[in-house]
Amino acid sequence: MSGLSRRALLAGLGAACTLGPRAAWAGEAGPPATPLVVDLAARGRKVGAPGGTVRTLIAKARDVRYLSVYGYTRLVGYGPDLTLRPDVLERVEVEGGAFTFHLRAGHRWSDGAPFTTEDFRYFWDDVANDPELSPGGPPDFFLVEGRPPRVEIPDERTIRYLWERPNPRFLPALAAPRDPLIYRPAHYLKPYHPRYAGREAAEAAARDQKLRGWTALHNRLDDNYELGNPDCPTLQAWRPCTRAPATRFAFERNPHYHRVDPAGTQLPYLDRIVMDVSASGLLAAKTNAGEADLMFRGLMMTDIPSLKEGEAAHGYRTNLWPIARGSEIALYPNLTTLDPVWRRLNRDVRYRRALSLAIDRRTLNNTLLFGLGTEGNNTVVPESPLFSPELRTLHAAYDPEEAGRLLDAAGLSRRDAAGIRLMEDGRTLDVVVESDGEAAMVLDGLLLIAEFWREVGIRLMVKPQERTNLRRRSVAGMTVMVAAQGLDLAVPTAIMPPAELTPAQPDHYAWPRWSLNVESRGRSGEPCDVPEVERLLALDREWRLTDDAQRQGAIWREMLRNHAENQWVIGTVAGALQPVVAMDRLANMPERALYSWDPTALIGVQRLDEVFWDGAAERRADTR
Repeated sequence: MSGLSRRALLAGLGAACTLGPRAAWAGEAGPPATPLVVDLAARGRKVGAPGGTVRTLIAKARDVRYLSVYGYTRLVGYGPDLTLRPDVLERVEVEGGAFTFHLRAGHRWSDGAPFTTEDFRYFWDDVANDPELSPGGPPDFFLVEGRPPRVEIPDERTIRYLWERPNPRFLPALAAPRDPLIYRPAHYLKPYHPRYAGREAAEAAARDQKLRGWTALHNRLDDNYELGNPDCPTLQAWRPCTRAPATRFAFERNPHYHRVDPAGTQLPYLDRIVMDVSASGLLAAKTNAGEADLMFRGLMMTDIPSLKEGEAAHGYRTNLWPIARGSEIALYPNLTTLDPVWRRLNRDVRYRRALSLAIDRRTLNNTLLFGLGTEGNNTVVPESPLFSPELRTLHAAYDPEEAGRLLDAAGLSRRDAAGIRLMEDGRTLDVVVESDGEAAMVLDGLLLIAEFWREVGIRLMVKPQERTNLRRRSVAGMTVMVAAQGLDLAVPTAIMPPAELTPAQPDHYAWPRWSLNVESRGRSGEPCDVPEVERLLALDREWRLTDDAQRQGAIWREMLRNHAENQWVIGTVAGALQPVVAMDRLANMPERALYSWDPTALIGVQRLDEVFWDGAAERRADTR
């Protein structure tokens, strides 16, 4: 093994990928007859040259799934300007509640099999509506007032979804960071489905793999998101070559990918992506040492000085992308906590506003974000057309005197000998703030907030724990307050669903039992009984039933104001910077862009398939 060069190893990995199921299908490699021609010049990019490998690092083997996020191949997807356009689909027609999808002529899966409406039909009939594979039925965005669509398939390139009323959630759901994949490779999965293989054969295949039943085998093979099954055909730009367990995972370009550049060259430009597993604490150090060609996930703002130091020696650049998040640290008083005294207190707007006014956000900004952040509420960022400057600062100035007055008015005027306020039942105002402990900035920020609150007579105690346990405690009504990051969708447009501002979002820490009630359609949790939050639910329902973008925008603005007025979630500082490290000769990577989970899919909307190695010299990754 010592004589095996890196170039030979990478070439071997690529060669291994070419020996797969696609050999059984006719048809030469190449894009569809009607490909998507990308407009590089419109975004200041240049036509590239194909070839080469990009290396990146991941903290655990399962993180290979994020390539399906930032690879960002969708039926319809957002561009960098956050407008929604057809991608895999050639054309989309929308009229009221009728959506007609047109597929590209000659489009194929990565194994060469035709991609047709049979793949959509298989998902709808044999996955989403199969009670064994999907006990809960089709995904929620398929339902309008609880009713699924009528599905029509006139031919192998046309499919229609028909609702009696508009379904504005449908297209944004298809453009989500996690692709809902409303199609499946039917030719690959049918041999394992009882409807086509027979139940006895399907169960026997599962037993051969030492699985309990055919559904477990079907779910393991149906792997377009996790990317752990190299045999599963994909429409993504790169297809997996490596099966876990492994410490290095290789992905090879999809020979049937649907995008081409203006010169007619099929994308992606890069032949391969290689992901090396490394301890999370070493990601920044290994990037600093030049062991990654492209790196962002796992890097933090505190890594920037170290990353800058390694630029000259290893020929990379550290771009700083603003993170589009409502707040880096947000506090969620639980309005549905089971403790009756805490429940009444958390529901008192005077108390919530006092908590906000008692936070010195300037100190938080200087300490955690080098003074580069934006202080204020948990709300949308200026790049969103829905941004209102006054909503960032409403009830968010540092005013401990006013905070004290509000706490007195809320019935917390009594104190113990140590100066800590007393609640109505005589207990000291000891706020246990629970956190998943995964975001170091949140824990660091809580230490400062504890000092600020102590000045107004509140004792804050931090309780970090594992995320699954935190959510379980939250839904059970056992948490009093949770600290987490703020709005994920902080750069919305009017057509994006506002569910994150209401109990319509599952697992919302401010009202988890109301969220459970909405999610279970009244079977669990408890119904909302606070008028201002009931208004949020009513607005969310109205948004779901209209396709009028102007009205949708008005609904968003009212909901954002409702949040700022009521301080359901207490924001602190936003505007952290995400280091995005790229080798100097890696072209078409922007110096600055918004970074978020939703809607930008991390770097997804920036189109990784358009990135290439620039220059005539031998490419860096191929010489290792």
